[in-house]
Amino acid sequence: MLEIRDLHATVAGKPILDGLTLSIPAGEVHAIMGPNGAGKSTLAYVLGGRPDYEVTGGSVLFDGVELLEREPHERAAAGLFLGFQYPVEIPGVSYLQFLRESLNAQRRARGEAELSGAEFIRLARAQAGELGMDAEMLKRPVNVGFSGGEKKRAEMVQMGIMDPRFAILDETDSGLDIDALRAVGAGINRIMRAPDKGVLLITHYQRLLDYVRPDRVHVLRAGRIERSGGAELALELEREGYVEAAA
Repeated sequence: MLEIRDLHATVAGKPILDGLTLSIPAGEVHAIMGPNGAGKSTLAYVLGGRPDYEVTGGSVLFDGVELLEREPHERAAAGLFLGFQYPVEIPGVSYLQFLRESLNAQRRARGEAELSGAEFIRLARAQAGELGMDAEMLKRPVNVGFSGGEKKRAEMVQMGIMDPRFAILDETDSGLDIDALRAVGAGINRIMRAPDKGVLLITHYQRLLDYVRPDRVHVLRAGRIERSGGAELALELEREGYVEAAA
């Protein structure tokens, strides 16, 4: 489903990704763990198409098509979703309007009919209810005044509405308390656990993986995959740390 081959990338002229290779088949959740500065968020931004992250080598195939040749909105329309470690605030734009415009833009790009206002409201309320979020909050400006947990729940509502085929979730567990972590984990499983979908879950800690069990865990260090294993590898990293686990 997602095939990353010998990927190299720089940020502000500094090499970050150094020959990263990774394959994620449809129907699987893969977790990437690693120390600070290893290139985890850089990988997420490169896949999402952030313009100031320059790819200097390699390729990324999504369903057999070169992803890196597509603009960010084209990647989204193709079914790619990027969840941020720190979701941004957008004052003056209601979350409902933002989500409706985003969804209908993707539907137009795929040649699908747009949802009416009533159809979208029903969808948004259903997704918010699944995440235990008051749908009234979606009338507020995007993420303005939201707590860390509310921002992540709202992002899961967004993912449920967009219904992507592949999700890249960059430290979704950052800043979450136990209840929010459980709700977000349940949301990921409900929306993305399917034979035709895939997830790349970037995290520092084992705790999210208690709720979203990965099929594979990869250790990213110095811009490349250093080690891979099953879900038990995350427990080893939690117990021994990255230095000891690499020894």
